[in-house]
Parts: sequence; structure tokens; C-alpha cells
Amino acid sequence: MAFRTALRMNGRDFAAEVGISARMLVKWETGRTLTIRKQNQAALDTMLSTAGTAVQERFAALITAQAAAAEDTRTEQLLRREVQYVKSPRDGKLMVPVAEGIYLAGAEARPTWVAAYLIDVYPTTNADYQRFVSATGHPPPQHWPDGECPGSIYDHPVVWVTWNDAAAYAAWAGKTLPTSEQWEKAARGDKGRTYPWGDAPTAAKCNVLDSGIGRTTPVGRYQSGVSPYGVYDLCGNTWEWCSTQTKPAVMSVPDGDAEPIEVEPARYELKGSAFTSPFTRAAPALMNDANATMLDNDTGFRCASSS
Repeated sequence: MAFRTALRMNGRDFAAEVGISARMLVKWETGRTLTIRKQNQAALDTMLSTAGTAVQERFAALITAQAAAAEDTRTEQLLRREVQYVKSPRDGKLMVPVAEGIYLAGAEARPTWVAAYLIDVYPTTNADYQRFVSATGHPPPQHWPDGECPGSIYDHPVVWVTWNDAAAYAAWAGKTLPTSEQWEKAARGDKGRTYPWGDAPTAAKCNVLDSGIGRTTPVGRYQSGVSPYGVYDLCGNTWEWCSTQTKPAVMSVPDGDAEPIEVEPARYELKGSAFTSPFTRAAPALMNDANATMLDNDTGFRCASSS
């Protein structure tokens, strides 16, 4: 029904285009469980791919609104991308390759070359961080009761982590934090989309303040908001630490041979916005930063790798 509405076709013409009867179309649109024949699916795929940008954006808006209203994962599967994933050997997280080349960066869409890299498909979850804490003895985040992650948030992004915590996890996993350019290219693709899903400002595709959820959500929740490379949660849910420094640490050099003392921590870029942020802050081109010791209930991270 959503696709036919996006095409603005009547039922008879749509059925004829797909190669089915009007009666079968009624069964499809009333939600009955049916097996779609290969030739009919191929016709639908061809119609969608050749429909033009306006139709595709109307279709995306319709089905993501349905998904957001009903938390219908079946509907969101319709927009899911097929991607070749790589499994990280240390922390076991799925990563996706991003080819070397130019992408359009920043609000001014400046051509920027980035070397090939891998980036985590999902933000680092509480379950991921629990394995790191167990393996290294690193202090757990403050929202875990008695230092143990509650099962109810295993698949939510870990929060209450400083840049230093995030960098420590990345080092343990044999990876790094992404640069802001790596992060932005993974979010916008090489054509410089405004959002991971395209240029349409659709808040239903991510967990932001406008969504009214008021907390983190599972990292695989917003399938319709996936980037061109198949990366999730690059708008909303949590801000993500990057390795790009915006201001170096301020050091004090005592008299004598004593080591320099850090009196003001370095600052690093944050990307992506969070469930606490309005949708107007969600565009991946926007810049935010914080000092390396900052931690909050809306700040997490993901990792990248050059190989």
C-alpha cells in the first residue's frame, strides 16, 4: 500500500504493472501472509529502482512512519541494505569496509579524500564494553549496578564513557576511534547526503529528542536510517567520540626536572547527536566537541580500523 501510495497509482494499474490480479493486490494490502513470486518481486524491485527520487523519498517517509508508529521491524526490513561485513577478531564486532576516495564533507560539501578503512556497523554496546571490562579490569560505567551491565540494555550503546575510556577500549580491540572525516563519510556516503538515508529530514529514522523516547534504544532498531555503507545509528541515540582533536591539552611545566602536569584536558570531536538532542543537531556534517574527561548519559563511541 505504501509503495502504491508513493507512486500515486490506482490499484488496477499497479496490479497490472506488478503482474498480479486485483484480488491478489487486495490480499497484499490487507496484510495477509503470502509468498511473493520471484517475477512479482523483481517487478517491484525494478519499479522502485526506476521510480525516481521523489517517489523513493515518499515511499521511505511512508514506511518509516509506519515503522516508528508501530515498532514494526518487518516494515523497516524493506529498506535494509545488503552489505559485505567483516568480523573484528578481538571484540567480535561487525565492521564494514569503506573504499578509499573523495567524499563531499561538511556543510559546504568540500571534496575530501579519505584512505580506505573499516568502521563498526553498530556503536559499542554495553555487552561489548562488559567484555572489555571483564578482560582488562577497566572501571565500568557508572550506570551499571554493582559494576555489572543489566541485561535489559545489553544491546544499547554504552554511555557514561570519557574519550579516554573509549580510546582504551579501541586499543584493547586492536582498533582506533574514527577520525571525524571517517565517521562523516561512513554516515553521508561519497555524494555527501545530508543524512545517512538521504536528504529528507525524517526524524522517524533515528532516536532524537523529537522522538519522545527519552532514553537509548537498541543499536539495530533504526534499519531505515542506515547509511549507504550499511552503518547504523549515525544520527541520534548517542553522541560518538572521534579521534580528531580540536584543542590540545594545556600543560604546566613545574620548576626543576618534574614531568609536565595537565591542567586542562584536550578536546575531541563528537558526532551524530543523541536522544537528548533536537533533530536539527542530527546532520552528520555538524560539529560538536568536548574535553576528554567529559562523560554523560548520551555519549558513547564506535571504532574504526585501517586494515
